[in-house]
Amino acid sequence: MPAVPPPRWTDDELDESLTGAIRVFRTERLEEVVDPYVAAYEIAHQAVSELLELTIDLGDITSNAVEITTNAELLRALRYCAAPPISEDDLKVLAEVPTLNPNRLRDNPSYAEKLVETVVMTIDPTRFPWVREDRISREDEQNSAIVATGVMMAQRRLMTDRANESKDAQELATAAALVAEASFVQVDPRTIDTFTDAPNPGQFCRESLFGGRKADLVVRLWDGRCMPIECKVSNSSTNSVKRLNNDAAVKAKQWLERFGSVQTIPAAVLAGVFKRHNLVNAQTDGLTIFWAHELERLIDFVNSTR
Repeated sequence: MPAVPPPRWTDDELDESLTGAIRVFRTERLEEVVDPYVAAYEIAHQAVSELLELTIDLGDITSNAVEITTNAELLRALRYCAAPPISEDDLKVLAEVPTLNPNRLRDNPSYAEKLVETVVMTIDPTRFPWVREDRISREDEQNSAIVATGVMMAQRRLMTDRANESKDAQELATAAALVAEASFVQVDPRTIDTFTDAPNPGQFCRESLFGGRKADLVVRLWDGRCMPIECKVSNSSTNSVKRLNNDAAVKAKQWLERFGSVQTIPAAVLAGVFKRHNLVNAQTDGLTIFWAHELERLIDFVNSTR
């Protein structure tokens, strides 16, 4: 008996699912409480205030380099004093420092000095005009700078936390549906270089390396085929290119090249806002698309492979 092919959706079907995903996204976002943002802002406000006090309004950063770089919140506040803010990975590259590990920085004060000196060169002149002008700051300037930097830090932290929580929830919901509605068994994560490394039919694992690339779930269908699944959440149609086409679809191509299209069904479970033509392109590249608000379609396909 030939294997059941994975679903391929028409443009109209993609439009219908996308409309539903956006509706769910709007409902969840509009019902989100403000408390997490307020909490994130308070932490950021405190960190920026401490940084300015410790460094005499950023006038003496280098002599406090080790204390700043070995304190996660102070280092984050310092990174956000730059224009634009500098990520941890970028800071290491720009400063030519191999690590941000606090113990390594304590043992190598020169690393800490290089990190803060790099940020000093990029201090935002609009938020911290007194630094560029080499003068004492005014109280109103300090307060404005603290508020503006705290808002930037809080917004980024909330966006990161929101994305991580959404993705975790999506993975958990997918795993729960496989167990409850398809009678699958979850097994330990693993490295899958060949099909003998994969779970048995009727089993799946989470957060595993599949052909050298991480998959959020690897499902061994009842007929023996493997279905690596990526869970992707996008909060904008622009962001969807990165999440879908530049990540999930690229992995799909690599997995198909490594294991073949007969035995491998790369898939994605999506939530949020995407552009339809990006969905079409990903599907053309061999990615099977499902939606977090329509997990029954994923389960229908899984059960059809018995």
